Amino acid sequence: MTTQNKILMRDISKVFITEQMETHALRGVNLNINDGDYISISGPSGCGKSSLLSILGLLDTPSGGEYFIEGKDVSNLSVNERAGYRNEKIGFVFQAFNLIDELSVYDNIALPLRYRENPMSDADIKLQVMQNLEKVQMSHRTGHKPNQLSGGQQQRIAIARALVGSPAILLVDEPTGNLDSKNGDMVMDLLAQLNDDGATICMVTHDPRYGDMAKQQLHLLDGQMAELMAMQEAV
Repeated sequence: MTTQNKILMRDISKVFITEQMETHALRGVNLNINDGDYISISGPSGCGKSSLLSILGLLDTPSGGEYFIEGKDVSNLSVNERAGYRNEKIGFVFQAFNLIDELSVYDNIALPLRYRENPMSDADIKLQVMQNLEKVQMSHRTGHKPNQLSGGQQQRIAIARALVGSPAILLVDEPTGNLDSKNGDMVMDLLAQLNDDGATICMVTHDPRYGDMAKQQLHLLDGQMAELMAMQEAV
């Protein structure tokens, strides 16, 4: 592995066991994401996308295999270790935005930084928040509450929050699922611009039109990688 490698999964499996049955959600998944990649993951309902995203985001652990983030083995971290590493290395963008209505736009974006193991000064937090609001063209909304914004604006704020900690990778889960087509297109254009500026992105989407906007498309079927296509760069 080189310093350019962000995500490496080797033979990842996930098995859910109940008294009645054993469900294999993931089977021998291998995934390699390098600095600056933009990958989309698609597949039918029940194919394992949610399980893969949960493991990628350190919300769950694999049943087998190895998972590395920037060269560190994170396959078997404790709950507290996963939470700390997730805060520093993973930026999440959710379909439902997951903003806190009681907090201002500024405080929603600052929140991940305030939970860092190594506390940041108020001045450093402000600098990071404002820089990332600028990236999503929402600097004029710092004092607003999320419920005062449109869905597209809320998703932009959610993206700024995901970026604020300078994560190794952005994990994007159905980012247009709660948006109309116009706002969905705007959010996808923003993600493409962020990738052009250097952000590493892994996106789950059911919309093939948006999935095709990624530089690589990864398809899951019955918990296994079915196809990986690299788009030809425009000359």
